[in-house]
Amino acid sequence: MSRTRKRRMMNQINVVPYIDVTLVLLVIFMVTAPMTNPGLVDLPKVGQAMKQVGAPIVVTVQKDGTTEIEGEKLSHDKLLFEIKKQLTSKERAVVVAADEKTQYGNVIEVMDLLKQAQVEKVGLLFKPAP
Repeated sequence: MSRTRKRRMMNQINVVPYIDVTLVLLVIFMVTAPMTNPGLVDLPKVGQAMKQVGAPIVVTVQKDGTTEIEGEKLSHDKLLFEIKKQLTSKERAVVVAADEKTQYGNVIEVMDLLKQAQVEKVGLLFKPAP
């Protein structure tokens, strides 16, 4: 009197072991990630070939947003004209010196004007900390 019982096919997957493996891998990566050494970058050395062709043009931005070159206050249109006039070669650089109380937007306007004048080398002038 044995009863034969038919087994049904199981149509579900047990995901608990997969979750366990995933959590173990996550813990391993979290522990080993701070120990890995990021690649070191070798920066190029500056030699004699990288010297400036001439003294840079200094554009000064005052606290109130006025701009000047060599002490002469200029509007934005005149500034653009003066920069184009003084740029004798593409190698000459232009440096923006802004007061620390100057609004960020005023400095960006001047840098945008320099971009319009197609100045390739633009930098910011700052005083190094002691």
